[in-house]
Amino acid sequence: MDAIIFDIDGTLLESAEVDDHLYRRAVEGVLGPVRFRDSLAHYEYVTDSGILSQVLVDNALPAVPDLTDRVRDHFVGLVRGHIDDNGPFSEIPGARRMLEELVVAQHCAVAIATGGWGASARLKLESAEFPVDGIPLASSDDAWDRVEIMRIALAQLGSDFDSITYYGDGPWDREACRRLGWQFVPVGRALGGLESYQGIRFGR
Repeated sequence: MDAIIFDIDGTLLESAEVDDHLYRRAVEGVLGPVRFRDSLAHYEYVTDSGILSQVLVDNALPAVPDLTDRVRDHFVGLVRGHIDDNGPFSEIPGARRMLEELVVAQHCAVAIATGGWGASARLKLESAEFPVDGIPLASSDDAWDRVEIMRIALAQLGSDFDSITYYGDGPWDREACRRLGWQFVPVGRALGGLESYQGIRFGR
């Protein structure tokens, strides 16, 4: 049995740029104008909750109760509004069919581990008609650290796998796999990875 775990933004969906833009709007919508670091790679925790915690430190702002909930709820509303105005998010070519095939494959156990929040992750996937029900999903609601999110996703699948493979589009995904000892498959041009899942076969 093989465990196959996926990121979402830039890995299953063409959503990374929009997601980043809406996230910044949500943070500033709650906190007011703040300074963000020049690149996501400059954050220690490249997750929605992790980045928010570091934005607070960088801007000398207090971590008041329910702040994360307020930012998350605002962000989910912005994502929903984007879908209403612009239609569903686009899949990475072949991603939905590939996931549908993996879900029913006898030799695979499939999960999703995203640095985004769970509600926005499901909203984006559902907009593109991905098979969300029944697929374990670990998110920034579960932990700040991407490595821990990935561990939680794997734990939902069980244990004793012949292999564990993670598909991701960021250098933070690659580093997390190095730390965990998982196989890593890069997705997208930034990492010189897959740009389409069409024609990929996971069968034995």
